[in-house]
Amino acid sequence: MLRINLLPIRQLKKRSKARNQILVFTTLFLFFLLILGAIGFLQATKISNVKDQIALLQAEKKAYDPILKKMKELERAKTDLERKISVIKKLKNDSVTTVHVLDEVAASVDSKRMWIKSLKQQGNSLLLTGVALDNKTVADFMDTLKLSKYVSAVNLSNASLVKVSGRNLKSFSLACSVDSPKKETQKTIQ
Repeated sequence: MLRINLLPIRQLKKRSKARNQILVFTTLFLFFLLILGAIGFLQATKISNVKDQIALLQAEKKAYDPILKKMKELERAKTDLERKISVIKKLKNDSVTTVHVLDEVAASVDSKRMWIKSLKQQGNSLLLTGVALDNKTVADFMDTLKLSKYVSAVNLSNASLVKVSGRNLKSFSLACSVDSPKKETQKTIQ
C-alpha cells in the first residue's frame, strides 16, 4: 500500500528555517544595539569626565588671572624702568662728554690771543664763536681741537674782520662734531 503524507513538511521546514534566521538576525541586532549602547555610555562618561576637567581647569585659570595681571603690570613697569635707566645713562654719558668737551675747548684756547664769545652744543654738534688776533691763532685753535678725542670734524663756517677798541680782529665761527670715546665713557658711568 501506498502512503501519502499530507503534512506539508517542506513548508514547515522552510518556515522553521526562516524563523531561525529571523531569530538569529534579531538576536544579532539586539546584541549590536547592546554594544552600541555600551559604547555610547562609555563615550558619555568620557565626555562628562572631560567637561569636569575643563571646568576644573577653567576655575584654576581664573585663580591665576590676578597673578597674570600682576605679571603684566610688572613687565610694563620693568620696560618703563629699563627705558628710564637707558635715558639716565644717556644723560650721564652726554653730561660727561659735555664736561670733557668744555675742558678740551678751554685747554685749547690761547687766552692771550683769542677769546670765545659763545659755545652751543646740541646733541653731537658744537658751535663756537669767538674773536682772535689773527688767522694763525684761529688755525692753531682748530688744529688743537682736531687733536682732541672728544671733538672731531672742525670746520670754519664763518670768518670776518671786526673792529674791537680800535683794533682789527678776526671774528670766527666753528662747527664741530662731538664724539664720546666708548671705553672711557663706560668707565665713568659705572
